[in-house]
Amino acid sequence: MSSSTERTLRDVVYATRPGFRPLSLDLHRPEADGAPLIVFVHGGGWRVGSRRVMCPTFAPEHGFPRLVADGFAVASIDYRLSGEAVFPAPLDDVAAALAWLREHQGALAVDATRIVLWGESAGAHLAALAGLSDGAVRGVVDWYGPSDLVSFPAPAPSDEHPTREEALLGGAVADLPERARAASPARQVAPGAPPFHIAHGIDDTAVPAAQSEALHAALVAAGADATLQLVPGAGHLWQGLDDPDDVLSPALAFARRVTG
Repeated sequence: MSSSTERTLRDVVYATRPGFRPLSLDLHRPEADGAPLIVFVHGGGWRVGSRRVMCPTFAPEHGFPRLVADGFAVASIDYRLSGEAVFPAPLDDVAAALAWLREHQGALAVDATRIVLWGESAGAHLAALAGLSDGAVRGVVDWYGPSDLVSFPAPAPSDEHPTREEALLGGAVADLPERARAASPARQVAPGAPPFHIAHGIDDTAVPAAQSEALHAALVAAGADATLQLVPGAGHLWQGLDDPDDVLSPALAFARRVTG
């Protein structure tokens, strides 16, 4: 790790899996010790992606530095991609990162009793599942994540196979119904779910906004604190969004509220 005066720690290994690459995280911290912690899970269709990037269409200053400037520490984590291992491996990795951060919060000078999970696209899917199963996170920020693989639009015959969803599951949804249900946040919601802030572009053609609507409906039905922000004119990865602050400010306000 870097010295105590360095506020960003990079390439910190949080888990080793036999037969796989070490799993690492980057920790971005504000000047004040003991900040609440955002655990960020990157997107990329479960196939690709990097913990270095918050949202591929945002300028750097609208990424992790914006969250740190708002008083949060941010741990951006690796997880095994679908070419390495199928579900539930990536979810297990998110759980391992949460456990490691809690165990080492003193040395890291962060407050891991106040964790918000935040993900985009495939990372939002994993963040939602982890938040629903962890039992101790303060909240989840879900940016345009798939929520129901069972009802996800079926691939066209001309689509690449395996699809992103098939690669995650290790086969077609129809052939793995129990695994598809277990990998669907909207079908895992139960009373006691943590607060959620969900945001989705109405013009998203990669992950339909109906996926976020289904998760929001399930959370509300279970009595959870859940908000849904549907953004006109925005596509996947917030393409077409005029001002990143339109989605950053509500998400950060939610994070401040649930960790306050």
